[in-house]
Amino acid sequence: MDTAPLPPACSYLETVGNTPMVKLDRCVPAASKQATILCKLEMQNPGGSLKDRIALNMIEEAEARGDITPGKTTIIDFTSGNTGIGYAMVAAAKGYKCIVIMPKVRPMLERYLICRQFGAEVHLFNPSLGAPGALKYVKDQLAANPHYWWPNQLGNPDNPAVHERTTGPEIWKLAGGAVDYFIHGIGTGGCVAGVGKYLKSVNPKCRVIALEPTEARVHTGASPKPHGVVGWAPGVHSQFLDGFGKAPEELSDAPRGVVDEWGHVATSEAVATCLQVTSAEGMMVGPSSGAAIKYAFDVAARPEAKGSTIVVVLPSHGIRYVAHPLWAAVNAEANEALPPGEAPCSDKEQPILLWASEEYKKASQLPSPASPARATG
Repeated sequence: MDTAPLPPACSYLETVGNTPMVKLDRCVPAASKQATILCKLEMQNPGGSLKDRIALNMIEEAEARGDITPGKTTIIDFTSGNTGIGYAMVAAAKGYKCIVIMPKVRPMLERYLICRQFGAEVHLFNPSLGAPGALKYVKDQLAANPHYWWPNQLGNPDNPAVHERTTGPEIWKLAGGAVDYFIHGIGTGGCVAGVGKYLKSVNPKCRVIALEPTEARVHTGASPKPHGVVGWAPGVHSQFLDGFGKAPEELSDAPRGVVDEWGHVATSEAVATCLQVTSAEGMMVGPSSGAAIKYAFDVAARPEAKGSTIVVVLPSHGIRYVAHPLWAAVNAEANEALPPGEAPCSDKEQPILLWASEEYKKASQLPSPASPARATG
């Protein structure tokens, strides 16, 4: 996997990477328009997310070392979903068996379906046990099955390496060699570490901002609490960022390592921004993307950010979160409009129009699913 242009005909997995970058416009608040906000559209990867990059790279690097063999090795790892989809896709394309371990929570629905459709097995773990519980399960499976291989996305150096080698250079090139701020949420921390390292190598003044949910600021020493920013904050400190291994009381929001600023966004803010961007920009994004864009708006409004270029990575498409509370309003409406198990109308004497969403909104007195006002200015 590299950043070179693709040939006219290529393999499916060769389409991982080289995603486009777009400039936000209509959704940007007036105070934030003094800066340019660019979004890297990682949902354009073939498996639908940023995690395709690390899944492919970890597997191909293991192949190059001779650690794994198609038809013999079973790939197993735990994930909030998108990396699991990447594993399942690559495993299907290369001939590996795959077991994806995810928390048993409703927002995993789409991930479960997609992984199974690729042919991977899915094991759902007790979410109350968090990452330590999932890790114990993986290690138990490895001990009992000698042909299982654990990519270990949370600790495999091939994770940040692919971002330093591909994602970072792509961003720099598409931004025209001008990136003043790079903003991204901490899941594994690999993208923050890899992209941050590359961007600082070409522009030492670039500020790297790592984000967490307000409810789970593990990297500044707080205890993790439940949150709805899927893909962020697995409950443990990233092994790729400075501070790993330190006690919580030793951590703070002071700059360290590649990170200049430790930001945070509440789940409610992430959801509101998702809806704002979807309705005003026509760009459907998920909770982690909404959170990063919200923080980018805040940074862009700072006096010192005037004239700057801010880059945000959007990990995945909003359609992947239909079971998330982000979609609660339209899910409720759709279930009224198209009740599960209802037979199609066969009475030709009935009116042509059987449902209009506008009438539902009036009757229920609910706000539009995209109710946050569009930014003006």
